[in-house]
Amino acid sequence: MPFPVDPYEPEETHQLTVRALVVGCLLGAIVGASNIYLGLKTGFTFGPQARLLSILPLSTLFGAIFGYAILKSISKALPESGLLGRCFGGPFGPKENCTVQSMTLLLDTTASGGLGILFVGAMPAMYRLHLLSEFPQDDFGRLVALTVCAGFFGVFFVIPLRRYYIILQKLVFPTPAATAYTIRSLHKGRTGEVVARKKSLGLMISFAITFVYKVMTGYAPGMIYDWHIGWTLSRIGFTSIIALENYGWYIEFTPAFFGAGMLSGLNASLSFLGGAVLAWGIIAPSIVKNGLAFGSQPYPDTFPEIWSYMGLSFEDPDAYSNHPSPRYWLLWPGVLMMLLYSFADVMFSLIPAVRSMKFNRSDVSFDINKVKTMFQNRTELADDDEDRTPMEDRIPFSWWSIGVFCSTVMSCAILATKFNMNVGEALLALILGFIFSFIGVQSSGQTDINPVSTVAKASQLIFGGIGKGAGMQLNAAQTFNLSAGVVSGGSAAQASDMTGDLKTGYLLGAKPKNQFIAQLVGSVVAVFLNTGLFILFTKATPCILYLPDDGVCTYGAPSVAAWAAVAVAVSAPKLPVPASSGYTAIGLSIFAMLCVAVKHLWIPKKYWIYMPNWNSVGLGFVVPQVYYPIAMTVGAIFNYIWKKRNPAGYDMYMFAVGAGLLAGEGLGGVFQALLAVIGVDGGSGYGTAIGCPAFEFCG
Repeated sequence: MPFPVDPYEPEETHQLTVRALVVGCLLGAIVGASNIYLGLKTGFTFGPQARLLSILPLSTLFGAIFGYAILKSISKALPESGLLGRCFGGPFGPKENCTVQSMTLLLDTTASGGLGILFVGAMPAMYRLHLLSEFPQDDFGRLVALTVCAGFFGVFFVIPLRRYYIILQKLVFPTPAATAYTIRSLHKGRTGEVVARKKSLGLMISFAITFVYKVMTGYAPGMIYDWHIGWTLSRIGFTSIIALENYGWYIEFTPAFFGAGMLSGLNASLSFLGGAVLAWGIIAPSIVKNGLAFGSQPYPDTFPEIWSYMGLSFEDPDAYSNHPSPRYWLLWPGVLMMLLYSFADVMFSLIPAVRSMKFNRSDVSFDINKVKTMFQNRTELADDDEDRTPMEDRIPFSWWSIGVFCSTVMSCAILATKFNMNVGEALLALILGFIFSFIGVQSSGQTDINPVSTVAKASQLIFGGIGKGAGMQLNAAQTFNLSAGVVSGGSAAQASDMTGDLKTGYLLGAKPKNQFIAQLVGSVVAVFLNTGLFILFTKATPCILYLPDDGVCTYGAPSVAAWAAVAVAVSAPKLPVPASSGYTAIGLSIFAMLCVAVKHLWIPKKYWIYMPNWNSVGLGFVVPQVYYPIAMTVGAIFNYIWKKRNPAGYDMYMFAVGAGLLAGEGLGGVFQALLAVIGVDGGSGYGTAIGCPAFEFCG
């Protein structure tokens, strides 16, 4: 039920305002840019609901807290009269605060959530497989078009889901509910204002310091950012320890992943580190020693002791099947583990909901009638209507139904003309998105996990089978697989995030109609903003799209590798997986699913935190940069000690500091990309290579 109305608070008459839209767009741009940066780095993002790790949201509470700090100051500084006052002045309340976080959420969701699979996974994979033009700036229209297909369809068809999942099923949606509680507490008189000021100050200080530090690291990475311990010790006589460097074991002082560890907790961080140790500390050296995987020497004449085991290319999958690098060998166990574990976890999480259903004839009839109410366009409140939102504040049936129709027609036209899909294939992608949205919303509403990666990979498998059945040529089959997978998986994940946002508004008593308008405005801005950011990153760092032979790149982009690997696997005439890698993948995946069954069936919920998170373990296989799980584990341990020693300070500042670290490094990465484009970054001759392997700049 919505929060009870406080009789002592003034009625909030303005929820959808110009200032809320402007501030929401600005904050959403910051968080969205940060998440594209972090997504290209590691493959996971910090969006509305957890993606791969159990990470608290960055966008929703960031928008709530920072939005409060900005608009509360504006509301006090500007008069209510006059043109400026009409647009930006006047009282500021929780419902308008909800509009700000809705805008922030929407821009972030397009960058990191439902459509994050486009910018940090599927679209770079298309370039890596040479399915599009050489450079993204030459495909600006196609990038925008594909983003529009998945984004707007999901925003429109989510509206009837609000009534079914929020009003009738009363799903909890833990993160959106926490956001609503936070917004409400910030507006609780003088006490709330003091709390908001402290949280905002903590967030802004950590954000500013991290931003400056990140920009500085671009000029002296080997001294203040990356400590290549193996390389340094080998230069002073400990020659055999160069193996640490060769397998990627060095330390990176990354505030973002220290903050990620703070927000994710010990279970996810230790599981991620455990996966990295298993993959890159045990399996990788073993398969190299036994001749199952092979490295390359980037400096055979000058530094023959340096080997690279990070090669990953899909130019010739047959060559990699017979002569794989450790990174390619480990990719398949990691991807299969994450896919099957996520699928099993979602299915077991939905068992309680299925068991609660009643299947006698009268109950089934009643439930069907309930579902029918989602599509009714009434003019008066019924006495038995559990949703007490006034009819004039609800989203009219015509708005979302016409929107669904127009977005369907538009998507079919775009996919047919830009991505060589016929109308039937395009409709199937949209229908699968609608079907998958029920799984996504149910999962995120009960467990706070939006299974975007699972849904996307399931879509790829389905369309892979269709492509083979239709006898498509290899390039056409891969383009079909990736674009259709984005539309179905992305629209489903987008719907899950938007439903959570509507839950926040429902608890605060915000007008759904105003939230819907804010979401549409945010969608338009997000499509062009995030496409531009993607072009910026890939122009500054071309190795995101085209890896060098040694596989070394500032951005690991593991999601790109995963999307490309699945597309290649389901479209190739012969499965391009080394036999030893395939058997290992099957064995570890079965063990991961057995762990899920044991956890859900026999282990009490209070002990679940001691069970490994196999999504995180699989991520340790896919992400070759082992310094990320090290940084996250240090952050999680710091957070654990902080909570034990100073719980009051932890409750007040923990999220603000963690979010500031994430957003600061993300925006610092964007600024570094801008410096690279104009030619004044460290890699353009303005930095130093001190501390870098082979005395080659490593920024």
